[in-house]
Amino acid sequence: MSMRGIMKSLLQYTGLATLCAFSLSAQAKVHEYQLDNGLRVLVKEDHRAPVVVSEVWYKIGSSYEPLGITGISHMLEHMMFKGTKKLAPGELSTIVSKNGGQQNAFTSEDYTGYYQVFEKSKLPISFEIEADRMQNLIFDQAEFSKEHQVVMEERRLRTDDDPQSLTYERFMAAAHTSSPYHHPIIGWMSDINQLTLDDLKTWYEKWYAPNNATVVVVGDVVPDEVFELAKRYFGPIPAKNIATVKQTPEIISLGKREIVVKTPAKLPWIVMGYNVPTAKTAKEAWEVYALDVVSGILDGGRSARFEKELVREKQIASSISAGFSPFDRLDTLLTISATPAEKHTTADVKQAVLKQIDLLKQELVSPSELARVKAQVVAQKIYKKDSISDQAYEIGSLESVGLSWRLGEDYVKNIQAITPAQIQKVAKKYLNEDRLTVAILEPLPLTGKESQAPSTAGEGHVH
Repeated sequence: MSMRGIMKSLLQYTGLATLCAFSLSAQAKVHEYQLDNGLRVLVKEDHRAPVVVSEVWYKIGSSYEPLGITGISHMLEHMMFKGTKKLAPGELSTIVSKNGGQQNAFTSEDYTGYYQVFEKSKLPISFEIEADRMQNLIFDQAEFSKEHQVVMEERRLRTDDDPQSLTYERFMAAAHTSSPYHHPIIGWMSDINQLTLDDLKTWYEKWYAPNNATVVVVGDVVPDEVFELAKRYFGPIPAKNIATVKQTPEIISLGKREIVVKTPAKLPWIVMGYNVPTAKTAKEAWEVYALDVVSGILDGGRSARFEKELVREKQIASSISAGFSPFDRLDTLLTISATPAEKHTTADVKQAVLKQIDLLKQELVSPSELARVKAQVVAQKIYKKDSISDQAYEIGSLESVGLSWRLGEDYVKNIQAITPAQIQKVAKKYLNEDRLTVAILEPLPLTGKESQAPSTAGEGHVH
């Protein structure tokens, strides 16, 4: 058995899980710095390999976008690879490749990020690249026209021609009536189609600034040396007047919301979601961790309730999953999605899921089941420490939604503190019909144009 397998088995015991939690808290701390222009620099040492990941996070994503220009953050992410005053289109990628590095970017509802992974001595290359495109991006009409078509084709492939992604998009729009999470990250096609080069330039000038960004570096580095590099490359960039974005909470639902999406597809599908708070919006912090445990109880591997009860034993669903993002900027959803098994319907799945939800309200979770979920959380946290990219992503995402990186360090402790009574309490409070949105994919005959790619329902968009 591998060391990971041995650890996974041992972590079933609560005592060892607790010890692991203590060992996690004792690991390297994050060093915090701030430049005079407002740029935050967060550095975490990890000396296990001579490698470094460098990320720049901008506090701008699809949840900041008004109707008419939805998808502009994602479109701008694409244009960030199309040249600066110093670098011709494509030259940035050539530099990274020649120096043995890797790079990519991502757009979410709450942030846009850019990163490189290099051998540790190459960190200055990353800083020079990012400092350059933070202030010197070129807006070329020919490059925009090409990339505009790429993004529209991406939307067609990943959403319009993907039945589950299309259903999920409509589900999100129904579940978020007033919240800006109503909009898809890639944008509505009508908005993408009318985006202009001037729109992107205005968006870039409005949001891409050092005082709206965080640099995260994790790897085989010396923190003070990283800060000196940051001052050298990012320090001369002037701050901007960044607009204050008001929170837009979801309006109180007056009853269950149900929609049907009719589109060509092979199989029916159902997605259900309950409007719930996040660490950013919850009045009582413990509720968020209790909801996260609920997600683990329902869908945390083969021994979780959904897999055990609905897939293997009763064979109502051929696949089913639950998800919850505790660290979004605004109120979010606890989602459940499933494909019915042969001879069963989405109505059967829905009824079975609601029965499992009712059990959480009626009966306290057993100590052994709760210990299993907590052990899995600890194991997952340990495995994340294996990746400097995962560590950097956790730090950057928390900081970019207005939370502290310390929440990541305290996550295991907060999960370990959750009790069966708290799980029952949040289930009764939040997993009720008035907070529920249901979307059902009702298949129409296939036309042959549907996407053959795996479904990307619920995912962010990566360049």
